[in-house]
Amino acid sequence: MSKALPSSLKKNWFTISSLVSKDFKLKYRRSVLGILWSVLNPLLMMCVLTAVFSAFFRFQIEHYPFYLILGNTLFSLSMDSATSAMTSIVDSAPLIKKVRIDKLIFPVEKVLFQLVNFAISLIAVAIVMAFLQIPPSPNLLLLPVLLIYVTLFSLGLGLLLAALAVFFRDVIHMWSVLRLAWMYATPLFYPVDILPDWMMTVEMLNPLFHYVQYFRNIALWGITPGIADNLICAAMALVTFGVGLLVFRRLQRKFILYV
Repeated sequence: MSKALPSSLKKNWFTISSLVSKDFKLKYRRSVLGILWSVLNPLLMMCVLTAVFSAFFRFQIEHYPFYLILGNTLFSLSMDSATSAMTSIVDSAPLIKKVRIDKLIFPVEKVLFQLVNFAISLIAVAIVMAFLQIPPSPNLLLLPVLLIYVTLFSLGLGLLLAALAVFFRDVIHMWSVLRLAWMYATPLFYPVDILPDWMMTVEMLNPLFHYVQYFRNIALWGITPGIADNLICAAMALVTFGVGLLVFRRLQRKFILYV
């Protein structure tokens, strides 16, 4: 199983890259600002949330706008990846029925598209950092490591959701509710220290809590994540990816009967 994904990616890389290019063209088609929306969206969301919540938390969190944009951009990367991967098989039903193709291509492409979109949104993060005069930390060199964790986790979650959504369309509707609950359960716009002890215990089981904290540690607080932090992040990513890939591979032969 560990070799299945790399070999599949290598074999189908041209198809995946072509689909990513197509998604970019479709997303920004007939848009005046085009790809700039990938920068403007996180900035505008940060401004709205800062206006709404700064009165409550700005004195508890230093550089509150930066705290917000770091959490929101990373959370959006993971959730947008899983959401788009979830519907990738159902949306590609006409092609799957006509052409013999590796179905793993479709969720992988969606996750890679969101990763590229995240890379562009980092321009917004850099703008806020410069505006608030926050010096870049050498720990930012650990960002690629974090992105490996988040990408594996999001892909695993997306593969699981994609497989389940083929057989149970209710999963798509349930996911929208779960995503909203997950957003409020993750400290994106509020400080961690306001959580009660029982909630902190729950947060320890929340992968996105660890990934968001990792991002803030290296970008905002200049803290180098320890071995334990990396092991937790890696374990959550690998377990989720392993489960998602296993379920997807086991069920993919039946996809054509239900899409």
